Amino acid sequence: MITIEQLNQIMPHARSKVPVYADALNDAMDEFEINTPTRQAMFLAQVAHESAEFRYVEEIASGAAYEGRADIGNTEPGDGVRYKGRGLIQITGRANYASCGSALGIDCIANPELLESPANATRSAAWFWKKHGCNELADADNFRQITLRINGGLNGYTDRLAYLELAKEAIA
Repeated sequence: MITIEQLNQIMPHARSKVPVYADALNDAMDEFEINTPTRQAMFLAQVAHESAEFRYVEEIASGAAYEGRADIGNTEPGDGVRYKGRGLIQITGRANYASCGSALGIDCIANPELLESPANATRSAAWFWKKHGCNELADADNFRQITLRINGGLNGYTDRLAYLELAKEAIA
């Protein structure tokens, strides 16, 4: 179990948000088998970066850049804006929303904003992590490949590594 004190060490700028997310994070990590210190450190490092320490559970950009992107299921007019990144790992695209909603038992297609609540923001992140094989990558100590799976590139990799070091220290 990750404590509020540990989360404060990992995300020093998230102070007021930490109590809001602590229980939900622990529940989601338990549900999706993010259950070793290495898995937890790597997951929390990615979450810290992707959400800017719990500041954002909805992508800042409008989502217009995703319009018409059939590769993520955005085939209907308005899908880009409607299914822009949400949750602590920024689930993006109609297809990912449908898959995530099915796995979590919520209707993300009709109500994409459901991924903004602390419980669903954490569960969607943990679901994405497990679905994309990140537990196994963490077990193999492959943080770079985890970043590629989550981000599609290496954007913010130095920042993610800094969070990883904080997480390793906090969880040790």
